Amino acid sequence: MSHNLKQLLSKELTKKQLEALPTSFDLVGDILVFSDFPDELSKKEKIIGNKILGNFKHVKVICKKAKQYSGTFRTPTLRILAGERRKETTHKESGIRVKLNIEKVYFSARLGHERERINNLVKKAETVLVMFSGCGVYCINIARNTSAKEIYGVEINPAAHKYAIENIKLNKVDNVDLFLGDVTAVLPTIKKKFDRVLMPLPKSAEDFLDIALPKVKKNGILHFYDFLHENNFGASETKIKDACKRAERKYKILNFTKCGQFGPGKYRVCIDARID
Repeated sequence: MSHNLKQLLSKELTKKQLEALPTSFDLVGDILVFSDFPDELSKKEKIIGNKILGNFKHVKVICKKAKQYSGTFRTPTLRILAGERRKETTHKESGIRVKLNIEKVYFSARLGHERERINNLVKKAETVLVMFSGCGVYCINIARNTSAKEIYGVEINPAAHKYAIENIKLNKVDNVDLFLGDVTAVLPTIKKKFDRVLMPLPKSAEDFLDIALPKVKKNGILHFYDFLHENNFGASETKIKDACKRAERKYKILNFTKCGQFGPGKYRVCIDARID
């Protein structure tokens, strides 16, 4: 699409402006979001936005990030460049639908392949805990695409939690239990352990390893997400190693997956570990 966009705008933009045209964007439902939109194109925003709307019928709204992810809920500030004046959409992946406001809820469409990978790992009758469950996309994916027995989701953002409740009804799943609140307060009230625990926090998941480990059954699986530079991938295992040492539990790294690139040499990664 980025290549086609440059061709479409070849008569409206100068050669220099075409070179500055962003090639990276996210498509959440029918909303296209530019992560980095250069200042030199600010006067061409409407032209660019309307050209996309006119040639890609599945796109209804064009946004740019006016401010990167921030705050307790790690949500972006977005400005609409063209199209319908809304930030709510319904995103489809792996046979499910999730409704969300992309400015009120942290969501990464780029993690669709990672969520599919998790689906393929979940075994029959497993119990699964999703910490930082957002609008319910991991929970519903697992509920609809696996034979898991029960899925618990914990989310601190009230807006995300509200959408998750709506999305459970939208997808007609009945084996997901949702909890609103800080995981540090909620997890101690859940008197059970799980076969699989996911920690898809967009930042600083290591701060919650100490409360996650007690919820993993013996020989259960922990999926720990982290942001690392390619020269320091070993840091993720060190974080798990230190937490397991504090919890007096042993671990075995099963898999290491790159889930996306965020800048030169910087990646979101997932460490799959068996906790003994």
